[in-house]
Amino acid sequence: MMLKQKHAVVFIPDQNPIEKAISRTTHMCIAAHHDDIEIMAYDGIVQCYESQSDWFFGVVVTNGSGSARTGAYEQFTDQMMMDIRKEEQIKAARLGRYGALAMLDYSSHDTKDPMNQSIIDELMMLIQKAKPRILYTHNLADKHDTHIGVATKVIKALRKLDPKDRPHQVLGCEVWRGLDWMLDEDKVTLDASLNPSLATELIEVFDSQISGGKRYDLATMGRRLANATYFTSHQVDQSNQLIYAMDLTPLIQDDHLDITAYVVSYIERFKADVISKINKMI
Repeated sequence: MMLKQKHAVVFIPDQNPIEKAISRTTHMCIAAHHDDIEIMAYDGIVQCYESQSDWFFGVVVTNGSGSARTGAYEQFTDQMMMDIRKEEQIKAARLGRYGALAMLDYSSHDTKDPMNQSIIDELMMLIQKAKPRILYTHNLADKHDTHIGVATKVIKALRKLDPKDRPHQVLGCEVWRGLDWMLDEDKVTLDASLNPSLATELIEVFDSQISGGKRYDLATMGRRLANATYFTSHQVDQSNQLIYAMDLTPLIQDDHLDITAYVVSYIERFKADVISKINKMI
């Protein structure tokens, strides 16, 4: 299987042939950066971890050259950071027993370019080969431009596929903006409490980010705990770790559904709920 970028990588932890490894996929994540997969798609990773029938396929779109860095990584060049981040992502794939990992090696600039058809075509090809049952990507209210660039390209790629080749469910997950603000009935809740040691270890693999100045390990677990604790005010917690997701499935069931309007509808329902609660008290 030929990928478009010269330094793109496909890694198969159990050394199966690439086409065979990808074709067994049931859960797939398409993420902007190295470590985004482990932050937002733990639900898919842990469901496949000890399964004999379900397999996880992770795809990282960008090359990681723009990482923040300090401490031991302060003097690292962009190329050095790109190399170490690929190494870390491969370690995570081994640790999480992924069925396959693809790192497409595009720049953030390419990913944010709405006219870049190359990424869309490559994502379409990978999804078509994988035919996942569930696909995780970034939520469309994320505040990171590169994440929105990936999420919109994922939707465009899915819309180019024959409907029979599309996932049953597409979920937009939390990284650079939590989804606590969404109405409870609009949230998709993903239980992240299974195998807590694996969840922690997967984030800790990315030392270039953690030691490099960003405590994603603490922040990720803290958000999941906060989601679980604050989900309901009058019931005992059913889980001690939750990931929230936005259901993007309607956007691939109706190709004419406007992406912006769809996301704004969540915001409008949140706005109406806030107004209603205040107006009842004044």
